[in-house]
Amino acid sequence: AELVPGVPADAPLMEAGLDSLGVAELHNRLSTRLGGVELPETLTFDFPTLRQLEAHVAALVPALASAKVFASQNQALREAFPDATRIERETRVVVGSEFERIKNLTKDDRPAKVIVLHTAWQDDTLLGYAHIDVHNVRTKPEAFMVVLAPDGVVRSVRVLAFHEPLDYLPTDRWYAQFEGKTGADRMRVGGDIHGVVGATLSAQAASDGVRRMLAYFEVLLKAEPVASEAETALAPAGDEPASAEP
Repeated sequence: AELVPGVPADAPLMEAGLDSLGVAELHNRLSTRLGGVELPETLTFDFPTLRQLEAHVAALVPALASAKVFASQNQALREAFPDATRIERETRVVVGSEFERIKNLTKDDRPAKVIVLHTAWQDDTLLGYAHIDVHNVRTKPEAFMVVLAPDGVVRSVRVLAFHEPLDYLPTDRWYAQFEGKTGADRMRVGGDIHGVVGATLSAQAASDGVRRMLAYFEVLLKAEPVASEAETALAPAGDEPASAEP
């Protein structure tokens, strides 16, 4: 109930004034509270009242007790950006051309439509971006944070929670392979990313997660190029400079 204050336990959430963005925010906050567990996008439709939702979450808790949580979201963000004066959190609902571009870049037929991105600042200086990627490895979820520099280069990948047996978790040294990668890299396990004996699915899930964050940068975060005065002057008279592709 504390996640949606003021809403009666048996009132339908949608009728209580929770719009689609509010549902997305509730979904992500609840997932974070549960240590990064993957929750279905239809959660608030399957359990439309707070009482039903809380009963469902209570049933999940025993199954989550064995999960290894290495760091909370707030702790990981503070340690990733120790010089930040503020870290902004934004929930993006991806539709239309943005959704199609992300689908093409990730080679994923069903990419997430609700994405939470964090942007770190030191006063007016951009320090970088972060996204907590939650995905299933085999049958249980993993949550890790991908941190990008302002230019979209991977700075770090850090596991926050791992629900599979720890035998399937690659080492920190293995995750360090992603540092310096960009959207131009293939990040193919067994190619430019070394595989992990006995943890192939974990390695593939990590590679896919980093690729997703790089796609989010390209589509949602990367600043559009601005034509210089010289380039504008070279445009034919009477024609508008060609606009950048969205």
